[in-house]
Amino acid sequence: MAEVTSGGRWQDWAAVVIGAVAALSPLWTDTSHRSAWTMVILGVLLALTGLWSLAQPASVGSEYSHMFLGAVLFLAPWVMNYTGHTGAAWTSWIGGLLAVLSGLIALPEANTAHRIVGHRS
Repeated sequence: MAEVTSGGRWQDWAAVVIGAVAALSPLWTDTSHRSAWTMVILGVLLALTGLWSLAQPASVGSEYSHMFLGAVLFLAPWVMNYTGHTGAAWTSWIGGLLAVLSGLIALPEANTAHRIVGHRS
């Protein structure tokens, strides 16, 4: 496992970038009012959880938040009925999948950091 540096884990930076792309994607993709707001809200929340992870690398909850928000983002085109807006739907599917994967990959490191911080207390 890679050691967490002062710059943070790449997975946490990935969550910030994925969230920013999702939140800003209505600027360049065909969206409806519903899909645009869904992507903006989920994207901002995902970016915020990425910043949370960067600020507190021992937070396991932030990684679970990435995975949860990624799953919601992935399911959003069906739940919010915007599968017909191809760009928005694919952005949600790909971004959601990447967010879940980045959270899963970061989880072992976050658990290790959490145990180390717990032993110092």
